[in-house]
Amino acid sequence: MIYITTPIYYPNDRPHLGTAYTTVVADAVARYWRLKGEAVYSLTGTDEHGLKIVRAAEERGMDPQEWVDQIVERFHETWDLLDIASDDFIRTTEPRHTASVQKLLAAIHAAGDIYEARYEGPYCVSCEAYYTDEELVDGACPVHDRPVEIHAEDNYFFRLSAYGDRLLAHIEANPGFVTPETRRNEVVSFIEHGLDDISVSRAALSWGVPLPWDESHVAYVWVDALINYISAAGYLDDEARFAAQWPAWAHLVGKDIIRFHAVIWPAMLMSAGLPLPRQIATHGFLLVGGAKMSKSSANQILPSDLVPTFGPDGYRYHFLRDVSFGPDGNFSWEGMVARYNADLANDYGNLVNRVLNLAERFRDGEVPAVASEAAAEEAALRAAAAGALEALAEFEEFRTKQALEGVWRLVRAANAFMEATEPWKLAKDPATAGRLDEVLNAALESLRVAAVLTWPAMPRAAESLWSRLGLAGSPGDGPLAETGVFGTFPASRVAKGDPLFPRIETEA
Repeated sequence: MIYITTPIYYPNDRPHLGTAYTTVVADAVARYWRLKGEAVYSLTGTDEHGLKIVRAAEERGMDPQEWVDQIVERFHETWDLLDIASDDFIRTTEPRHTASVQKLLAAIHAAGDIYEARYEGPYCVSCEAYYTDEELVDGACPVHDRPVEIHAEDNYFFRLSAYGDRLLAHIEANPGFVTPETRRNEVVSFIEHGLDDISVSRAALSWGVPLPWDESHVAYVWVDALINYISAAGYLDDEARFAAQWPAWAHLVGKDIIRFHAVIWPAMLMSAGLPLPRQIATHGFLLVGGAKMSKSSANQILPSDLVPTFGPDGYRYHFLRDVSFGPDGNFSWEGMVARYNADLANDYGNLVNRVLNLAERFRDGEVPAVASEAAAEEAALRAAAAGALEALAEFEEFRTKQALEGVWRLVRAANAFMEATEPWKLAKDPATAGRLDEVLNAALESLRVAAVLTWPAMPRAAESLWSRLGLAGSPGDGPLAETGVFGTFPASRVAKGDPLFPRIETEA
């Protein structure tokens, strides 16, 4: 099974572009695997415990549970807006998660890897993370650039220091465990410098999961959050499902939380005797004007700010096509408009409009299922389709940009095919009626294949095109090995419809 996860997000506000980026990539990759015919389970959710939630609720005169219940709806609204089709949405306040946290921590405790001691040091409430003095930047959090607080209390600690050698051995034996390579090197360097034991509980906070052996403490929010991945996989009480679903195929995470996922989480699993996830796939920050998005810097942009202009498919396409998974990416309105108009309105939208218009005009929307076996133009189109199908496999490595570049070679080849064959001229001569049928069939077949190949990235547009082509089912039905192959377009009635991607005027 392909079990793919996003981080669970802190419900302190509406999801912004950075949060949505991870989720859109996860959704597109999950759709790709479904298209291939694989069993897929995709997970997202919300991380609802911790001091930050308590303070946010107090500021509003609300109970923490009441506050998170209200905010979580904003996540559901955003994922619906972006056509996210996750199989599960987990909340850390759910009973299935609470019991799973207690079960795993009890296993780690039984292994002798948890002990009680006193902690005192810097704590960033925004990160919900402890830092050493050396990690601070001018006394501030290295991620949020905000002042830290000094926390001191008796906590329970996890013997992370005991797992450095085992972690290094696992990474060496599994080079793809942390990707990309720059992040793997960062994790290895961090481990080699020596691991400190980490706090796994809070005694001064009641909003959290009580420890099974000491209910005066709650699980530290990051420890609690990491366990969501097995909570959703049936760890608590469904051995058969857990055996089929775990370990995860990939955890998608931002670079700011890589140490939690690539160091702490696998060490916890080792202690509990559970297998490790196959991969921690790490991406950079999505920047606006060269800066990381945050409410304090007033550069936070929401998906709901963009979807009314670009639609969910234009939104998804831009971030999958223009942001490489791994390094930091930069967002600009001008760049998004330029990509939309060039690729979607001009290349793809005009192709769809042109081909369907000609089919309606010259064949009343009914094109015979005929194909040329000898024409050079069709041969070039078939080769482009085969290359696009092969390129789609880039989704397996989260190389969404490269996958869509490959698909666009088919779109451009189909436009070139129309220019080379000139069906509008063939229609003028009854002697070339048979050739016109061949050309229109090949052009429609290119649209059918394009609908299949673009479905992971742009499901709504792909399904709309599929319907206009008069085809049954959905372009996502697969299996890709059959539906993604260029053949002869089946005889059916096609309809032009409204523009698939209306051009956006730059003045807007």
